[in-house]
Amino acid sequence: MQKDQLFTRRRMLLAGTAAAGAAGTAGLFAWGTGGEPDRTTVAPAAGAPPQGLPAKSSAYRLQPLTGHGPPGAVLRRVPVRRAPLLRISGRGRTMVLTFDDGPDPGYTPDILDTLARYDVRAMFFVCGGLAAEHPHLLARMADEGHVVGNHTWSHPLLLRLSRRQIRSEMSRTCDVIEDACGERPRWFRAPYGAWNRAVFQLGAELGMEALAWTVDSLDWTTPGTRTIVDRVENGAGPGVVVLSHDAGGDRSQSVRALREYLPQLLDAGYHLSVPRRQYL
Repeated sequence: MQKDQLFTRRRMLLAGTAAAGAAGTAGLFAWGTGGEPDRTTVAPAAGAPPQGLPAKSSAYRLQPLTGHGPPGAVLRRVPVRRAPLLRISGRGRTMVLTFDDGPDPGYTPDILDTLARYDVRAMFFVCGGLAAEHPHLLARMADEGHVVGNHTWSHPLLLRLSRRQIRSEMSRTCDVIEDACGERPRWFRAPYGAWNRAVFQLGAELGMEALAWTVDSLDWTTPGTRTIVDRVENGAGPGVVVLSHDAGGDRSQSVRALREYLPQLLDAGYHLSVPRRQYL
């Protein structure tokens, strides 16, 4: 079985987990200390959205999918005791575009070309194994002002790994990113949106903050370019973080979709930017 087929099969097997993770990590902008969101840290963007694009809240609660015990243990949701506060900087209606699982020389350059054409910065959460094979693509990301984040070395389900294994997945990827970009990553995203306390703690020990998403384009299912465009545009709103992919399979639809929705979002008055870190 080919590498891409194995990757796709793994995604399909974990689709239920991924869906739960996406629901549990449906956003990120007001991470508090457990219980109800700290409303003093939530500042929804003012004003109505551009015509044709719906408003969305600019503050979300990250409720990670967590697990305890050996592989196969039942996953359950528990409150996070401490997590960083994330704010989007920029003017007006700001959104963030993120791309996972790369880099891939077949698709990542096309995505970078489109972003460069419109002078837009995005975030790329890279897998260390692929990054080690294509460090020039990471260097280009950094040179063009994009944020390169950590998406582990081999894209495992972290909830089923030991702390030692999780650290290895993260730290090896940090090293590759530092070698290619000149600095260590400041953001990480758990594969499948599956988080637990160990993931948060180890990420923090390595100097990184966690980043989830608010709109999942589900482009990895290859639903068609038009469907991906519609999902992004229908989910657009102040503070939204869009999840897409530039590797892990055939991403030609993702490339074409970006070419369509990016200029439309800009024409609608959205500012596509990257976040800055701010701790509690």
